[in-house]
Amino acid sequence: MLKKAEPKSLRWQRNKYSPLARQLDIFGSAAALMFYLWWDSVFKNDSTLHRKRRAQWLVNTLLDLGPTFIKIGQALSTRADLLPLEYVEALGQLQDRVPEFSDIQAIALIESELGNSIHALYRDFDRLPIAAASLGQVHKARLHTGEDVVVKVQRPGLEKLFKLDFQALGKLVRFCRRYLAWTRKYELEAIYSEFFNLLYQEIDYIQEGKNAERFATNFSDYPRILVPKVYWRYTTTKILTADYLPGIKVNDRKTIEACGLDPKKINQMGICCYLKQLLLDGFFQADPHPGNMAVSQDGSLIFYDFGMMAELKSLAKDQMIRTFFAVLKKDTDEVLDTLIDMGLIVPVADMTPVRRLLTFILDKFTEKPIDIKAFSQMSTEAYAMFEQQPFRLPAQMTFILKSLTTLDGIARALDPEYNPVAAAQPFIKSITISQGKGTLIGELARQARDFVKYKLRQPNPTQIVIRRLEERIERGELQLRVRTVESDRVLKRINLAIKSLIYACCTGFTLIGGVMLLSLPGYSGLGVAILTLSGIWFLALLRSLLILGVKEKFDKFTEK
Repeated sequence: MLKKAEPKSLRWQRNKYSPLARQLDIFGSAAALMFYLWWDSVFKNDSTLHRKRRAQWLVNTLLDLGPTFIKIGQALSTRADLLPLEYVEALGQLQDRVPEFSDIQAIALIESELGNSIHALYRDFDRLPIAAASLGQVHKARLHTGEDVVVKVQRPGLEKLFKLDFQALGKLVRFCRRYLAWTRKYELEAIYSEFFNLLYQEIDYIQEGKNAERFATNFSDYPRILVPKVYWRYTTTKILTADYLPGIKVNDRKTIEACGLDPKKINQMGICCYLKQLLLDGFFQADPHPGNMAVSQDGSLIFYDFGMMAELKSLAKDQMIRTFFAVLKKDTDEVLDTLIDMGLIVPVADMTPVRRLLTFILDKFTEKPIDIKAFSQMSTEAYAMFEQQPFRLPAQMTFILKSLTTLDGIARALDPEYNPVAAAQPFIKSITISQGKGTLIGELARQARDFVKYKLRQPNPTQIVIRRLEERIERGELQLRVRTVESDRVLKRINLAIKSLIYACCTGFTLIGGVMLLSLPGYSGLGVAILTLSGIWFLALLRSLLILGVKEKFDKFTEK
């Protein structure tokens, strides 16, 4: 009789996994990725097929490294603004390719946590999981009282693996901070701490249950927002039992339309729901990928996963509200002021590139579908802006942006003609007519009424064009500046190339000198010292070539 082949064991599934072995695996994978990027930049391997192979290697590597890195890959899969399309598409597979663990392990953990046999706990229990995620998997079951439920089971050994990753990535972040000065402005340590704080919360299913109940309370007056009920008798830190609420995957446009539902209305509901979470509640789902949301047969929106929730504490809600309505009004100066107030942009002497980029984004992407090719119009300004590095994202804001970019991707999958401003109209209308108590509602209502007045007083298209032309002339945004930026770019690349040549010469000279001294009697010690110096020069050469390759890649991208 033929036996089914056992699936290949991944690195993170080892029974005995020492901190040193884990660090070597993580650092080795990171070094391999950096080497591949350097190699491709030097030898110009940028064909679509080659990028797909590299992206698939990255996906397999993340799967092999385990849950922490799968989470990172899932976050990157929504960033089409940062990664090539081939990488975004490949990383999107991580939502569906997370390997499940055996039903024997799942049942053993349930019985251990709940202190009873599986048959005593549930009338029926499906051994085959209906979903597998990076941190756990979900089985359908039925209670003895008749309710259909889902049982979320945490992956065995997950907490131990997180501790190993916490140590390894902590060393990597400290290495970057110490030896890569350009990474300091990104506050990697704060992002790293925030990321692991959220991950540790996500593997505490009691906290997830409390989050679900708090979320349900926030939307208790919204019958079209559904949240599964938690059964606390069958819930521990590693087991979560909740109502079974089946639905259509939120980005499955064909099925949604086949059921007679309107994707535009679902988009409106989703956008308004998130605006309420961000601007009113200050408590939002930080991981809204398509596996965490669904649409019921009657068009209601179902939320499933409440492990990764975040609160707006350090960012003042009134500043978020000001920014939101400034975006709606396309007020570049107001948007820039609020971003500076929130610490998202560091003021520099010349803010022209930032202002131009914000104006471009507000003009192009707030009332029409995103056209990625349009970014080429801003290549020079974007390059100048990144050269100055005025952006500084606080750790908390990275999760807000992750949520918004993921939600935006879902909305555009549902409706290619998705219009963010139009989708937000019901929320704006509800706030405009509200007379709620408290300063927050008052600020929202005031901003909403100001926005309505702005729309009524809005000038005609000809007046807008003339006004913008005048503003550009006043700011001195001439083509001469663009050429200056391009010249600076070329000079910096030439400077890097000259440094690389010097490093190469030093490497060669010391290498030859060391080899010659080794062959002479009595000079072997000096020969070893010079060869060591040659190795140092070689590392400096590699670093210089890597930076040069990255700059050339970025220049090539901005020139397209």
